[in-house]
Amino acid sequence: MRSASSGSSIFRPPPGLYSPCRRALRSLELSLLIATCDHRWHATSVGAVHHEEIVAMADLPKELVEEVEASLRAYRAHTYRTSPSLRLHSLEQAVEFVRERGFILFWPIKNLDLPSLWVAVAGDRPVAAEHDDPGHVTWRWKDEMLSKRRWYYGKLLRGKATLVSLDLLAAFYALSPRLADTDDFREAYHEGGLTREALQVAEAILREGPLDTIALRRAAGLSRPQAKYRFDRALTELQRGLWILPVGVAKAGAWRYAFVYELFDRWYPGIPAQAAVLSEEEARAQIVDDLLRSVGIASPMAIATALRWKREAVNRAILNLVESRRALHLPDGGAVHHNLLHFLEPAS
Repeated sequence: MRSASSGSSIFRPPPGLYSPCRRALRSLELSLLIATCDHRWHATSVGAVHHEEIVAMADLPKELVEEVEASLRAYRAHTYRTSPSLRLHSLEQAVEFVRERGFILFWPIKNLDLPSLWVAVAGDRPVAAEHDDPGHVTWRWKDEMLSKRRWYYGKLLRGKATLVSLDLLAAFYALSPRLADTDDFREAYHEGGLTREALQVAEAILREGPLDTIALRRAAGLSRPQAKYRFDRALTELQRGLWILPVGVAKAGAWRYAFVYELFDRWYPGIPAQAAVLSEEEARAQIVDDLLRSVGIASPMAIATALRWKREAVNRAILNLVESRRALHLPDGGAVHHNLLHFLEPAS
């Protein structure tokens, strides 16, 4: 199990961003302005939050608001690697970035503000349509790593391409519908959790081993043109539930490029046992901890939307982080990670 401090690098702001109100923050998600300003304003205690106090005020000075926003942008410039000096230039740096962040998106997703490999390499700009854009080195890195088992890649968050550190993968598995049996997709199907096509795809891989997309469609009985949508949907279903994942690329199909899919438990046989020792609360706290370390501050709704969790589960995870001194509660129920507070402090 990961330690609470795993990968939690503390960044310092550039000169000029520190002010006497060193813990002034603003939730960009909800435009909730809060500050912990050495009791400069009347503060309302939020309970046993380690003697920290939080202020929610709508009429703070404009200069403070601007500085708060600049500080949060500076923090995310570090955690997202949008600063030119922090961009990734090698595959090894990319591997370390995923380990540091816990989980990231492969490409940016609209209305989901999380770090992505594309932005960390190419900068904060849209994914280029031109195949020769330098930023598309990320595609080559992703393909090279599929068979290496140094990170997880698959359609996980919102059914979109996601990279997860192996340190955090057991937490996602612990929260998945998996029962830690290689063929537990059958039970999920009978309980209505998977479509018939997903069952056919999983059965084909279980029976025949790793298969490229073309061979898999044939083996699953979904090779007809009209079945393509249902086949693609099945692949996404199975990846979101951590039943299958891409583990390589084959020269197959019209484009001579096709993913090779394998059962998750056969590819990462140690993950189910790691997940078995995690409680649901521990798994959720690990994931929210890494999310907050990346974004700095977030509302419960933003976290619930990103992870597709129920609000109650998010609230419990935040409380876990507050009690373990990794985050502070906000008046709206959200949280600010201690790394962001440290970021706003001057270097000693």
